[in-house]
Formats: sequence, structure tokens, C-alpha cells
Amino acid sequence: MFCAPGRVNLIGEHTDYNDGLVLPAAIDSYIWIAVGLREDEVLEVCSENLQQEAQISLNERNPRAKKKWSDYVQGVAVMLHAAGIHLRGANLLIHSGLPSGAGLSSSAALEVSSALALLAISGQSLEPLEIAKLCRRAENDFVGTRCGIMDQFAACLGRAGHALLLDCRSLEYRALPLPPNLTMVICNTMVKHEHAGGGYNTRRAECEEGVRLLQRKLPGIKALRDVSLPELEAHQRDLPDSVYRRCRHVVTENTRVLSTVTALRDGDLTALGKNLAASHRSLRDDFEVSCHELDVMVELALRSDGVLGARMTGGGFGGCTINLVHTERVNAFCESVSTGYQQATGKIPDIYVSKAGAGAAEIVQR
Repeated sequence: MFCAPGRVNLIGEHTDYNDGLVLPAAIDSYIWIAVGLREDEVLEVCSENLQQEAQISLNERNPRAKKKWSDYVQGVAVMLHAAGIHLRGANLLIHSGLPSGAGLSSSAALEVSSALALLAISGQSLEPLEIAKLCRRAENDFVGTRCGIMDQFAACLGRAGHALLLDCRSLEYRALPLPPNLTMVICNTMVKHEHAGGGYNTRRAECEEGVRLLQRKLPGIKALRDVSLPELEAHQRDLPDSVYRRCRHVVTENTRVLSTVTALRDGDLTALGKNLAASHRSLRDDFEVSCHELDVMVELALRSDGVLGARMTGGGFGGCTINLVHTERVNAFCESVSTGYQQATGKIPDIYVSKAGAGAAEIVQR
């Protein structure tokens, strides 16, 4: 049996596909896959949660995504084949402890756990970083979501009790211990998002347009990672307003990631909380990927006793908020936010209390 975790991003949103900096942590909720060998060249995939099955032929010519959950499994199989790895037929039984469409990267967890299962049943192996790269290609080139590598990286290389500072250009990273007296509380607005072909891809295209226009004045840049805030402001008039604001979010968010790393190192919890709040405002006003429910959830959290900081997390357009809460106040925080959110929106939120978890692994049953 194999498992891979979801992830929450403490800060560094929409910076990954701009060659920037991110600070995710794996969570202690997983997707689990049991796998058994078949004698034919078919993947029989069953989702226990959805009570749905799918058949995937390993011999299909020019396979295409079908806009179904099984695309993530098939995309991984396609990319493994493209990498020269001969796959064997298999039965895969999937159980998810992650909510779909909540911004906790259930898709990357499914991709990574599928990759581990398919490699193992075929007598093959890859290093964790190579698996992360391959799974990203599956989501980019097969499923059609132009995500960065953060989600797959966190699923593969998460470390218990730590966040990961990842440079999405060089893929260099280091694990940063999280304060032991703080707990991650993830509040699900119950507003589902759909990334493929939607607002997520639009935002990425706007960032790329910003780079294209800025390169006329700043020919040395390759991505928004290379642009400073003074440079961006000096060329504001060369950009459409919406593109300028998208770029401003990315440029300032990279700075907030570095500031957050310093705050964690120094134990400056006040600065840590301010960075999370500033990140949410930027995502709401400049990048425009928040929504009414996310804003309500963040405001309720910031009024609650014991919370250090709160922001939306994930691609946006729904999903979850991440809240850093003093551990002794977690129960009171959850009750306060849940009650307030129901009164404000009529929706009953799901709330998950999590520590930073470990990355993908094989589970050996004894």
C-alpha cells in the first residue's frame, strides 16, 4: 500500500509557476492506494470514496484526458511511459482522506501515490524529486492545469513538523521547523474550485503577459522572480492595470516568503501573523483569486482569540484558509469560526486540525 499527503501552503501563493519561492507543509491527511498485479495491460482503478471505477488501457494510442478523476492516474501512467518505464497492468483501490476541490492538493496526492504504486508493481523506482517532476508534467500536459511544482514536491518530500522553503527555479529546498506551540487549523469554506481551463490558467497567462511586456524594458528577466518592486513600479504604465496588479502580487509575495522565513527563524510570531494577513489582502485585491466566503472566513479567524495569522491557501476561487493558532486555543477557535461562518453564509464548514506531516511512502503491512 502507498500513500501521499495533501499540503497546505503557509505563504507563497501563485509564485511557484513564476519561478518564485514557496513555503508549503505536508498535512497529516493522505490518499491511500492498494495495488495488485494484473496479467493484461490494463489499469483497473476504483475510487472507494466516489464508488466509481475506470479502466485505463496501457496500449491506448494518443490518450486524451476525459475530464474525470481518473485522468490524474492516467496522466501519471502516460508520463511514466514517456520516460521509458514499462508499466504492468494493475488493479488500484484508492481511498482518500482529503476533500476534493478544497485547495489541499488532493490531485497531487493522487498523482504521487499512483506513481509510487505503478512503479512498485512494475518493479521500477525513481527518486522523490523525479517523481514530483513527472507528476507535475502529468497535471500540466495531460490534465491541462498549468500548475507549478509546489504541490507534487510537498507530497513527495514533506517532513513531519516542518515546512519546506522551496526555490521553484533551482528546486533547492530546506526544511524549517514550525513552532511547537502553534497548530495548523484548515477551514474549508465548502466552496469548490475547478482549476483546469479556468481562472487558474487565466492568472498564469496574465503573469506571462506581464513578463513579455516587461522584457521590452528589462531584457534580462526570464520570469517575475527576476523583477524587483521598484522595477515593476517604474514600468507600471507599460502594463494593463490588471496585469500590473497580478505582477505586483507575485513580486511582493516572494518578499513575504523571505520575511516569513526570517520570522520563523527569530521566533517573531507577530511578524509571521502580519505576513499571512498581507498575503491574503494581496491575493484578494491584486491577484483577485479570493471569494466572499474565503474573505468571511479570514475575517472571522482574525477576530478569534488565540489566532496568530490567517489567509486563503491554494489556488483560490474557493477552498480553504490556513490559520496558525496557539495550540491551547484550538478548540475555542474552531467553535467560534464554525458558528460565525454558518451565521454569515448559511454553510457549515469542515475544519481540519493538522500538524505538518511526512511525505509519500510505502506502507508495509505486517
